[in-house]
Amino acid sequence: MAKIDGWVTGINPAEGRAMPHHTRRSLLLFGASGVALATLPAAPPGWAATPGTTPDVVAIQPGLVYAAGQKFDKSFNEGAFAGMERFKAATGLPYLEFLPTSPVQFDQGVAALLRRGVTDVVAIGFYYATALSRLAPANPAVRFTLIDAVAEGPNIRSVTFKEQEGSFLVGVLAGLSSKTGTIGFIGALDIPLIRKFAAGFEQGARHVRGDVRVLVNFVGTTPAAFNDPTAGSEVARAQFQRGADVVFAGAGVSNFGIFATARDSGRLAIGVDSNQNYLYPGTILTSMLKRVDLAVESTLQTARRGAWTAGTVALGLADGGMDYAVDENNRDLLTPAMLEAAEAARRGIIAGRIPVTDGS
Repeated sequence: MAKIDGWVTGINPAEGRAMPHHTRRSLLLFGASGVALATLPAAPPGWAATPGTTPDVVAIQPGLVYAAGQKFDKSFNEGAFAGMERFKAATGLPYLEFLPTSPVQFDQGVAALLRRGVTDVVAIGFYYATALSRLAPANPAVRFTLIDAVAEGPNIRSVTFKEQEGSFLVGVLAGLSSKTGTIGFIGALDIPLIRKFAAGFEQGARHVRGDVRVLVNFVGTTPAAFNDPTAGSEVARAQFQRGADVVFAGAGVSNFGIFATARDSGRLAIGVDSNQNYLYPGTILTSMLKRVDLAVESTLQTARRGAWTAGTVALGLADGGMDYAVDENNRDLLTPAMLEAAEAARRGIIAGRIPVTDGS
């Protein structure tokens, strides 16, 4: 398994900040101003190029294909946007982007980007893997990076995450905070990617509380389940009725319904991908951070340095690719003992003393 050149270890993005809400929805345009640059932890000093510097660089034109749905989703897509914006701020290079309403528009979006001269395409979403495997060979001069799935090809870099590791840490916090002894996981749909979240969450909770009861349910059976807050709310309500008092929401935009129901029910929820603590302060126990922003920025920086390589890499706690968020919106919900338990688990996982399976 190849390691992304330039990926930095040892960062600590746990002190996350919230992303602002925006309503702008775009299809294909040059990258906007750096709205999200201050909202995610920045790349460590010395990792990304600083504005105005010109190291050995290759001329590139970046392009981003978002996951289907909302660009400013306060989650996965918005993390990708933040990575693109940070790259733009560091290099001065504009980028193009395509926001599909459905995964079937992937070919259309890539074709539009290539017509505009894009040399490096970053695609966000597991459901693009098959289409990319078919499309990439027809464009051998273009570098494709797929985030969240694996596709094979001499001009494809696949970046996945060890979601089970980050989920283990928030599972520790959920297990220790639960008063009923029952917690829940709500995923968008039952696929291997989402099972990694559920598996790590349950293992983390049982690591600190062997008798904890873990409920697992899904919002739907198609990718539309990532964008259905009403159904997310219904699943959350059902788990609360069964005794859960903390639920880990891994369902994209459907999380909004889960969070609102947790607040209205006096229960706790856990966010995912980006720092979602600010959406419902006092209700969201923490958010599991999946550093899509760093994955996007890293692949473009390596392309610009002429160091981009095809292959597959999986980013976990040791790489700074996973974490959990602590800020002013949730600090009062987390005791020092809870945080120490989570940090002890982090150290154990990185050192290999605590194995975490991915549910496969």
